[in-house]
Amino acid sequence: MDDAARVRAAAERAVADVEPPALRAALTDRFAEAGMTPGTLTLLSARALDPGVDASGIEEHAAGVQLIYEGLRLTRELAQTEPWAEVDLDAEGDIDADLDVLAADVSVSRGFYLLARTAAADKAVETVRAFGRDQTRRRDADPAEAAALDRDLEADVFELAVVAGTAAVGGSAPAELLSYAADLAGDDDRMPAVGSLPESAGDRIASLADDDRVASSADT
Repeated sequence: MDDAARVRAAAERAVADVEPPALRAALTDRFAEAGMTPGTLTLLSARALDPGVDASGIEEHAAGVQLIYEGLRLTRELAQTEPWAEVDLDAEGDIDADLDVLAADVSVSRGFYLLARTAAADKAVETVRAFGRDQTRRRDADPAEAAALDRDLEADVFELAVVAGTAAVGGSAPAELLSYAADLAGDDDRMPAVGSLPESAGDRIASLADDDRVASSADT
């Protein structure tokens, strides 16, 4: 199983108990169409510090990052398209929009749940708060500033991915690594494809991360 498929399967398991079925389907349908780049970067970051790590033991961390991104991405989409503003919106469209709002909330909350007891929990909270501030500022921003604020989400989620991945194997992500992760996100508000991650990313992450696991071993 490749990393993207592993992350998608873990995300689907995380929402397997969501009711009603229509809401669960709204979530899993989005997972099926989404690129799993945030979760894949999480696994890549863990593997950069511990090449032999068992991916099955950290895939929930990756799914947590992916779920938070999917929820915030959907929230951004809904805020900008305002699906209820259409005067000719039919009842079915109204229900779909309501399900999307619930799906966004559930996705973020399940992502928080998966990361709650990890060293990435604070970064997850910071990511969501930063998104809220950016979207509030966006309301009165000019088009250029609004575009810049939208781009912040992908950069912030990539930062969360390297924090979650390195933390999963006992490491941490200092400022230089966070800056590198933000740069990987690119310069627009579209999530880069998994295949766009450079082959050198693992080596670069390893060189920039603080490997507390190694330091602890050296002290004993």
